[in-house]
Amino acid sequence: MSNGIGVLSFPGSNGDTDALHALTDGVGAPARVIDHRETDLSGMAAVVLPGGFSYGDHLRCGAIARFAPVMAPLRAFAARGGPVLGICNGFQILAEAHLLPGALLPNQTLRFHCFWTHVRFDGLPTAWTGALAAGEVLRLPVAHGEGAYFADDETLDRLESTGRIVARYCDPSGAVAAAANPNGSARGIAAVANEAGNVVGIMPHPERASDPLIGGADGLRLLQSALDFVHAAV
Repeated sequence: MSNGIGVLSFPGSNGDTDALHALTDGVGAPARVIDHRETDLSGMAAVVLPGGFSYGDHLRCGAIARFAPVMAPLRAFAARGGPVLGICNGFQILAEAHLLPGALLPNQTLRFHCFWTHVRFDGLPTAWTGALAAGEVLRLPVAHGEGAYFADDETLDRLESTGRIVARYCDPSGAVAAAANPNGSARGIAAVANEAGNVVGIMPHPERASDPLIGGADGLRLLQSALDFVHAAV
């Protein structure tokens, strides 16, 4: 019997409760918080690395969290095809742990970004985007100081050719333009996937767009895919 979705919590995480609420109350999936010192992910149907400032973002965002005890079983979980979603700081941690290609650099504005934006989902279906149609636009909030996705041209070309650019910043109509990409992410990238499509990193926060009362519920369109993991594991 699956224990549902695991939400990792590192010292300095601040999106763990938001993610837990969005999964349990918004999506209706069983979920629990997993402490960074735990070393057993058996029974988990999927794992979410939430946003925040793990270990105070000392050195680089995610650079210390990649060495947390829970990361070894997370790597094994991902290698077995387990669905993993990194949101904002979680994306940074996955990049630092080399579970996703590229790196997240300081925003080109050199300012912390905290506002609503639009992202268009274009890539091949992944474990976390199965509920979305190709070209679908979601309105999601961002909250990051280091959200500019960077990779060398060879890596970017490979991501393009294999459909692993999961989402790009866009305007409300879905058009990808420089004005919709203030953090300066290469090729407007807001989310990428690994080769297998089971590990996804996204900078905007779907878990903070889970109810019209807090500004919008588009995030549930993405997180709804989590139910598929739970049902498959039962």
